[in-house]
Amino acid sequence: MTSVTPAHATQDFITASDAHSAHNYHPLPVVVATAEGAWMTDVEGRRYLDMLAGYSALNFGHGNRRLIDAAKAQLERVTLTSRAFHHDRFAEFCTQLAELCGKDMVLPMNTGAEAVETAVKTARKWGYRVKGVPDGRARIVVASDNFHGRTTTIVSFSTDPEARADFGPYTPGFDIVPYGDLDALRAAVTDETVAVLLEPIQGEAGVLVPPPGYLAGVRELTRERGVLFIADEIQSGLGRTGRTFACEHEGVVPDVYVLGKALGGGVVPVSAVVADRDVLGVFRPGEHGSTFGGNPLACAVALEVVAMLRSGEFQQHATELGEHLHAELGLLVGTGKVSAVRGRGLWAGVDIDPALGTGREISEKLMARGVLVKDTHGSTIRIAPPLVISKEDLDWGLDQLRAVLGA
Repeated sequence: MTSVTPAHATQDFITASDAHSAHNYHPLPVVVATAEGAWMTDVEGRRYLDMLAGYSALNFGHGNRRLIDAAKAQLERVTLTSRAFHHDRFAEFCTQLAELCGKDMVLPMNTGAEAVETAVKTARKWGYRVKGVPDGRARIVVASDNFHGRTTTIVSFSTDPEARADFGPYTPGFDIVPYGDLDALRAAVTDETVAVLLEPIQGEAGVLVPPPGYLAGVRELTRERGVLFIADEIQSGLGRTGRTFACEHEGVVPDVYVLGKALGGGVVPVSAVVADRDVLGVFRPGEHGSTFGGNPLACAVALEVVAMLRSGEFQQHATELGEHLHAELGLLVGTGKVSAVRGRGLWAGVDIDPALGTGREISEKLMARGVLVKDTHGSTIRIAPPLVISKEDLDWGLDQLRAVLGA
């Protein structure tokens, strides 16, 4: 017998959620029940085109068969051992991910914020043990408008009042410079600087792409000054921009990659810090860890993600459809509807004329037309569909945006 969900189900779910969960998010009023590929269906049977992809966690789409099969097979074997023991998927995962990144070693964690925290600890320990910075004096240079997570250390160097306010006292040891300003970065680096931590493209800030040559300049400067270049590729990496890593657009290889989101294939949380032995080799047993980090289930899924990326098909699709996406969005600039479009590959930040509504209001209007996006600051919305989206579905989604904007 087929069950029919009553029409009031959405509000019932939302009311129950509001009553019993902390209000640390303000989600759109849609309650997803099933999903496949680039489409999601709510509890009342309405279908929506997913143009957010879980902030890039769903690069390979919902319910990707290769990833689901890999997870199912591992579920039947062993899911968790903790790092107290070896398991038979760990070595292969570390080897394959290290090779994908062109590095020696992998330190697996779970969430993106954990990986950033791990990178911070790595840089500090490297600074003391290898660079010779006096104990307790290590400093890390970061960029304004960054988003690296929401732990207490990470929000200590956030410039977003919503992320930072009322969570002090704040962790010291960070110097904030304007994003994209190489001169300011150069002035901030001292003998006590151990790392520069940057997003190759700032996602939460509105998909901000740095000026041409900036990342290459950062790489040159950090080499000159004996400082680690840490690239937070949690959102920008693993195919999103049309390359495996966004740094590749400038031919740059950082000292440290911070990965997450898509590494878990939208199935389980998986993150990692990847670097050469002279960096990650500073750790000794007991100095850092995670009960679930590098667990068998996570390794099985992430191994399949790495295999999929090796084919290059997802990067190519993101490149080709990304060119189409930006060409179509570019036509809206200067029409009085859109003031700017930024991004690379299947990733775009769209600044809507504030007269047409806030980013939240535009997102709600798109939701009503069957398209799910998410706003960021002001009247900016982000578009980041799963990399498996078809051109036809992408064009349909763009048609809904044009309709909402009256363009």
